Amino acid sequence: MKKTFAIIMLLCALAPLAQAQLPAVTLKTIDGRTVRTDTLNNGGKPFIIDFFATWCKPCNRELKAINEVYADWKEETGVKLIAVSIDQAQNINKLKPMVDEQGWEYEVLLDPNGDFKRALGVQLIPYVLIVDGNGKIAYKHNGYTDGAENELIEKVRELLSK
Repeated sequence: MKKTFAIIMLLCALAPLAQAQLPAVTLKTIDGRTVRTDTLNNGGKPFIIDFFATWCKPCNRELKAINEVYADWKEETGVKLIAVSIDQAQNINKLKPMVDEQGWEYEVLLDPNGDFKRALGVQLIPYVLIVDGNGKIAYKHNGYTDGAENELIEKVRELLSK
């Protein structure tokens, strides 16, 4: 009995690591198109998913810092960034003006009910995932400090060199 319990506990502990693929959640884009998250891809190249909210100062600093180097990242690696807003429905009207004002060229998805966030076990934002060219989650990071975007591009480069 103890052995069975130990095996079950081990499997439960490893379960989050086994979740390699993105869960299937239906979201909308900022312009109203429907997208299933399990179909997100970048043509065989890695992509970044960044959970944020308009009211989250560290999130906005992170996305602004990435925006400053994003064109170089795309040219060098082909990576793309998908920003997922967890703003509640009543705040979504603030989102498009903010994205336009910042000049973000990211694909922006809306997760107002937190379905995608919950399916991935995201507790705090900013929260970043890097998904490899095969659609498997290769890296997760929570929080933002100045310069952390450099770690993201390094992880993308590592994936491309494998």
